[in-house]
Amino acid sequence: MRKILAFKRTILAIFLVLAIGSGFLLPNLKFSFDFSQFFPEGDEDLIFYQEFIKEFGVDDSFLLVAVENEGSVFEKDFLSRFNDLTQASKNIPYVIENQSLTTLSYPLKTAFGYTKLPIIRLNDSTKYAADWEKIQEDDLFVNTLIDEEKSSLVLSLETIDKLDYAQSIELLTSLRQLLKEHGFEEYHLLGRAYFYEALIAMQKEELIKTSIAATLLVLFILFLVYRRTLVVTITMISIILALVLFLGLLSLLGKELNSLASFYPILILIVGTSDVIHILDDYLSKLRNCLEKHDAMLRTLKEVGISTLLTSVTTAIGFASLLTSKSSVVSGFGVNSAIGVLIAFITIIFFTCPLLLLVKKEKVLPKNGVSIKWTTGLSQVNNFTKKYPNKILTLSAVFTIICIWGITKVNTNYQIKESLPKGSAIANDFDFFQSNYGGFRPLEVAITTEGQFKITDFKVTQEIEKVAQYLKSVAPIKNVQSVNIFYKGLHKANNLNKSEFFVLPEKAETFEKYKNEIKKLARKPFSKYVNAEETKSRISAKVLDVGLDTLNTVYKKFYDFTAMNTDTTMVKFKLTGTGILLDKNAFYVKDSLIQGLLLGLLIVALLMALLFKNLKLLLISLLPNMLPLLFAAALLGFLGIPLEATISVVFAIVFGIAVDDTIHFLGRYKIGISKGLTKEEALKVTFLETGRALVITTLILFFGFLVLLISVHTPSFTIGLLISVTLLTALIIDLLLLPVLIRKML
Repeated sequence: MRKILAFKRTILAIFLVLAIGSGFLLPNLKFSFDFSQFFPEGDEDLIFYQEFIKEFGVDDSFLLVAVENEGSVFEKDFLSRFNDLTQASKNIPYVIENQSLTTLSYPLKTAFGYTKLPIIRLNDSTKYAADWEKIQEDDLFVNTLIDEEKSSLVLSLETIDKLDYAQSIELLTSLRQLLKEHGFEEYHLLGRAYFYEALIAMQKEELIKTSIAATLLVLFILFLVYRRTLVVTITMISIILALVLFLGLLSLLGKELNSLASFYPILILIVGTSDVIHILDDYLSKLRNCLEKHDAMLRTLKEVGISTLLTSVTTAIGFASLLTSKSSVVSGFGVNSAIGVLIAFITIIFFTCPLLLLVKKEKVLPKNGVSIKWTTGLSQVNNFTKKYPNKILTLSAVFTIICIWGITKVNTNYQIKESLPKGSAIANDFDFFQSNYGGFRPLEVAITTEGQFKITDFKVTQEIEKVAQYLKSVAPIKNVQSVNIFYKGLHKANNLNKSEFFVLPEKAETFEKYKNEIKKLARKPFSKYVNAEETKSRISAKVLDVGLDTLNTVYKKFYDFTAMNTDTTMVKFKLTGTGILLDKNAFYVKDSLIQGLLLGLLIVALLMALLFKNLKLLLISLLPNMLPLLFAAALLGFLGIPLEATISVVFAIVFGIAVDDTIHFLGRYKIGISKGLTKEEALKVTFLETGRALVITTLILFFGFLVLLISVHTPSFTIGLLISVTLLTALIIDLLLLPVLIRKML
């Protein structure tokens, strides 16, 4: 290390070049949002869905446009403009098909063949009341293309599959221009493209906002602590450099920033600040004891640098534990964060330390030294742990029991709405469709025939109808459509378009006649529901966002119904679709979380064993760090916060960061013992020399994550609150419980 410090100017020049290069890469950072990022990788249901969409396409390739009209949509000018909008929407980029009530017709069988009757007779306002009555009788378009109060109409656009961000923006820009041209200033949107646009805009805004807020906060706290402009400047330059290098590396590697990207600035800023403070506090302490700069820095790196390295590694391990998650968003966040933590450490050691050596010690030492209040306060805490050890142990046991009780209350009743920016246009639009239409969650039922049976067999369609009618009876499920809509539509058309005939024909001969006619009249729409071999089909629907636990009950009852009420030797039914896969991911959250933390705990234990080389000290180091994890889980239960993929990162962050205080505390204690100090003397020195840095770094962590409370992203808000409170609790546990365990067990 002495040789490295000797080339400090060269090292600083290298970091400067890297910083400039990273700065040029920042504009190339990629942002992304796709619900498929939350799908459970490797899951059998995901594999099934991937095969399913090869024949039927993805279920989220739609964009809905709802336009309201005061009073009623049955007003001639409004209907005329809405019809013109529908016609013009065919030319919007990436739109394959469009549909609205103003362009749809009923089929009607006449003596001359089939003809079409418009659902809404646009040019004859005297017929509007009859048209609305007919729409209500059919119950085919209500809550799909028109709401129950006839106050809004929906233009449904089918888009190409898997729209990317650029395509989504192009589509939405063209659509908004059309809406404006046709006099529709207020409208509601829902669909993949709209989610893409809104959530990436949120990510960019959150990244900038949290970066600025966290930087100002760290700057303020550092100035309060050190009261030296130069010290604060060096620290901030180091941390911002680490952040720039990290983001530059992500850009270079082509990594996409997802919904968790707003955490990166906070993590790098506050974790980097923590590393700086531990090294800086020890370095300044040695300077005050009249050591020369190089000797002081070398001793600091030897005594505190090892602990800081270990804390960085354990923090990185905590994040890397997220690799066990089946969600690519969460696992990617874990890898990126682990890289960021290590970059921050390397920057502090190889940039900050050499930079400090270029500054005269008079410029960095506080003018008035360390406040006596620190010494008095930390000594009082040490004396308290000595005086009331049994009470502290009892309170710790009670605290543990309360936490376990809270964990039993944890639920997974997550709703998609929670991922939307609070008070935003997309959240309001989501609520509109949730209240007036079928919501956003797609639901697909994959239908597979057995043996020689075909989807177009009369008996098979009867089985399909059983399931479709059952789905219509389930409250959260809306807009149920199956292949039978074609047969029922022709049956109605052959019976003077009477609504009571919108059912499957009773006789197989009639059905066979309709089957042949469908192939002539509706071959392309029919192919969306039946594959070429006629062995597979689908029932498509929408499900209201009523919460995961409620939906799991719905799904279970569905399988119970099909098992008991359908002929499984003829046809089988399986739930699939993006909504099911999002819900399925929740099943893995708990398991992957526990697996990851246990693996991380094992690796950290091995590292601590190498550092402390003492089994009792190893146990002492692990016990206090289990309590913050229990506390974080208990908070989820007590506050009624659903456990879902993004919330699971709380535990990795808490585990990775909370253990840092323990390592620094025990590392300083071990140094004191190695110098021949008694147990009490070593504890006293540890409190006085390390306690201050622990308190300062925890306060920075606490307020740093508290910055997320300004977030409009509910999961980010929740994560910020949980981590802040939990890390503060971890500090209290370390300062009170660790000394007691040391006295009892060593």
